[in-house]
Amino acid sequence: MLPDMTCGEKIKRIRKFRGLTQKELGILAGLGEQNANIRIAQYEADSRLPRRDLLNRIAQALNVNPINFYSHVSGCAEDIMQTLFWLEESNPGSVNLFQMMPNPGKVNASQDTAVRYNDTDDWPAEPPVGVYFHFSFATGFMKEWLLRQQELRSGKITRDEYFEWKINWPYTCDDGKESKYYIPWQKNED
Repeated sequence: MLPDMTCGEKIKRIRKFRGLTQKELGILAGLGEQNANIRIAQYEADSRLPRRDLLNRIAQALNVNPINFYSHVSGCAEDIMQTLFWLEESNPGSVNLFQMMPNPGKVNASQDTAVRYNDTDDWPAEPPVGVYFHFSFATGFMKEWLLRQQELRSGKITRDEYFEWKINWPYTCDDGKESKYYIPWQKNED
C-alpha cells in the first residue's frame, strides 16, 4: 500500500496541474524572487514545512481550498473527504463508490451486512469492503462524489475538471451554486 500524500507532494501535484514553475508559485505566494524556487522545492521535497500563514498564501496562489494541506478539525466530515480524495489521487482506482439500493420487504430480517457483487474480471482478487454513512451530511457529500465519478467515467467531465472539483471542494458542491463562495470547476460551466 502506498503512503498518504505528504503536504509537499500535494503542493507539487497542484502546482504542476496549474502549470506553474516552482519560482512562479513562490513569487505568487509572496516569497522573495531570488529564492522563491528554492523554498518551494524544499516544501515539495518535505525537507521544510511551511508555516500555516504561508500554506494559506500557497493555497491562494494555487487557487485551491487550504484544507488540502491541513484540516481545522481532525476527523470532521471535510477532513474525511479530503483524506479520501487524496487517497484516490495517490492510488488511482482505490476509491470506488456505488449506490446502495434497498431490499424491498426485508425490514429487520437479519443482521447480514454483506453487499453482494458479481465476481468478474473488473473486481479485485480479494472481495472489497464497503462502508456507508448513517449521517446525512456525509451521505450527501458521498452522493455528489459518486455523481462526479460517474460523470468522469462516462466522459461528461474531464480528469482535469474532476481534479478541480476535488481540490476546491466543498466550494464546488452543487448545492452551493447560489453561494458567493461557490467556485465554478467545469470548463463550460455558466
